[in-house]
Amino acid sequence: MKPLNIVLVEPQIPQNTGNIARTCAATGARLHLVRPLGFEPDDAKLKRAGLDYWYLLDITYYDSLEDFYSRNAGSFLYFSTKAARRYDEADYPEGVYLVFGREDRGLPRELLEKNYSSCIRLPMREGARSLNLSNTVAVAVYEALRRGSFEGLREAGALSDIT
Repeated sequence: MKPLNIVLVEPQIPQNTGNIARTCAATGARLHLVRPLGFEPDDAKLKRAGLDYWYLLDITYYDSLEDFYSRNAGSFLYFSTKAARRYDEADYPEGVYLVFGREDRGLPRELLEKNYSSCIRLPMREGARSLNLSNTVAVAVYEALRRGSFEGLREAGALSDIT
């Protein structure tokens, strides 16, 4: 089974990236960070958000979008509030790359225009600008995993897990 891939293009807020890293670690998704970043990878806020999950994380850094595309191939889904299609209408093939943009301005317009048929969005009420990036990623990750029947993930807890 190919892992799910989460791509953050120029993330700016370390706490968001830390929360996303924790989601990736807990689900087995790979995290791809495209520079420039709005923080340093050793930022305490970033580490605190993922705290004890960093050893489970598969993370790769890229110098630019060109660097990212030169090293990765496959199916890509681009999340944007400007997309016409909803996230639940898309296919999520094994190993898909879910691509997200900066918190303050999203993905570059040229990238969206070039790949508009692969752009998807989460529905929101009129007047809401966007959801928090880490929340959007969590919804997307679990939709992709649900489509694959949560393969490879523990599906049930037990009361004996309570300490």
